[in-house]
Amino acid sequence: MDAGTTSSGGRPGPADGMRVRDVVRDVVAEVAPEESAVVQGLARFDDDTVVRRLARSGGRREPLGFGVGEIAALVTPVVWLVVDEAAKRAAESAVDGAARGTKALLRRVMRRPAAPVVVPALTREQLREVRQQVRETAEQRGLEPERAAAIADAVVVRMALAAGDGDEPPLDADGPAGGDGATAE
Repeated sequence: MDAGTTSSGGRPGPADGMRVRDVVRDVVAEVAPEESAVVQGLARFDDDTVVRRLARSGGRREPLGFGVGEIAALVTPVVWLVVDEAAKRAAESAVDGAARGTKALLRRVMRRPAAPVVVPALTREQLREVRQQVRETAEQRGLEPERAAAIADAVVVRMALAAGDGDEPPLDADGPAGGDGATAE
């Protein structure tokens, strides 16, 4: 069993957070089921490799059978890159940089794969930031504003559900993370 999972179906529980790849899989299944094959193709790689492949530009041959140019307007890279970044930012505040570097070095020396990136429970403000980042990234990659908003909402709802019963409820009364993110508390 890999790090960050529990014995209940191999998925992390609310206390552990949820793996980025699980959030991506669930959101893509909801908002872009036609991209399920893309998610399945990426599942064979560790999270760091997936992020590198989705973030880079260039014409190298891709194992999924198409280049980065063809996936620029897809939902999968938008969701994976933004959720991964949010998870890493949240984790940075909890882990000392020296400890992170030491763990990474030991993993390379021992040739062990990196543990999957896990999304911890996020505050309302963090969820608002994630929602805004998904919208902006989706629009920059050519998705319509309405589609970008729907994807952002799905991401925030999935992350909020993964958080379970935290100290601070992640949803406002008017929708995921305060609707358009402009709601004051």
